[in-house]
Amino acid sequence: MLECAVKPAGPMNLPSTDGFDLDDYLRRQSLTIDCALDGFLGKYPGVQQTLFRAVRYGIFPGGKRIRPILTLAAGELFGAPASRLMPFACAVELIHGYSLIHDDLPALDDDDLRRGEPANHKVFGEGMALLAGDGLLTEAFHLMSDRDATRGVEPELVLALIHELAHAAGVMGLVGGQALDLEAEDKEADLATVEVIHVRKTGALILAAIRIGARLGGAGESELASMTRYGEYLGLAFQIADDILDARDEDRPSRGETGYKEQKKATYPLVVGIVQARQRLSELLQSSLRELDPLGARAVPLAAITRRVAARALSAQSDNFPAKGEAS
Repeated sequence: MLECAVKPAGPMNLPSTDGFDLDDYLRRQSLTIDCALDGFLGKYPGVQQTLFRAVRYGIFPGGKRIRPILTLAAGELFGAPASRLMPFACAVELIHGYSLIHDDLPALDDDDLRRGEPANHKVFGEGMALLAGDGLLTEAFHLMSDRDATRGVEPELVLALIHELAHAAGVMGLVGGQALDLEAEDKEADLATVEVIHVRKTGALILAAIRIGARLGGAGESELASMTRYGEYLGLAFQIADDILDARDEDRPSRGETGYKEQKKATYPLVVGIVQARQRLSELLQSSLRELDPLGARAVPLAAITRRVAARALSAQSDNFPAKGEAS
């Protein structure tokens, strides 16, 4: 079990991102999310069974927990306490965890490593990894529909948020984007196809994470519309940043087969080149920040996260680029 004495970072009232310690914020939020996930996944009997070990392996240790942190940050922006947001933030991360397990399978991206460690199917076998992913996906909705976990949230809103997350994870979102990505391998794709893949495969879950937080916080109609636009811009920016990092990896054989695999994918740099990809990323960064501007100091954590996402790929020195998947 994890040490869970840390408290959520919570909203901070600062006039700009200057002076805001993003690393500390992300660390504290990530630890809080880890503790919540640990408590949820640890409640089942027979946790030493292979399936439960594969499930936990897919979640711990995690990446930077950006998606659930976005849920917390968006909700706290509108005044929601962490206790109200956490079950839904965890559900978002469970779905993200499922998607990574399945992405790594030989039938899809065929990756042997995840965050520098053997992929789930390399440890537990393809069949068990497939089931672990299925389990995480299903448990996300089990958690969101748990009356005890979501006590205090109006049943109508719970239902609406389940519907929203299911849409983001389904055939019109993550699954559909993965299917389009699979079909586009080894084919010449145009920019419109690449954007559709990115918006669905990566952007849909990021958008849902933000909207879920904002809705739990009671965002008004115009505020939710602004947060929706922000989430759409950020979701696309996130994947373009990863595309740029992956393209840089092609020139560094020491990183393994990443470059070869990405040459088969429909990516921004492959279609328009690194320079235009970075230009598009910069435009999306500015568009994202414009949507946050009217929200003032309350939006500092989101603005800082947004800048960090883009900075990964807009660094002047390509040698300083972090490895693929750092923000997963």
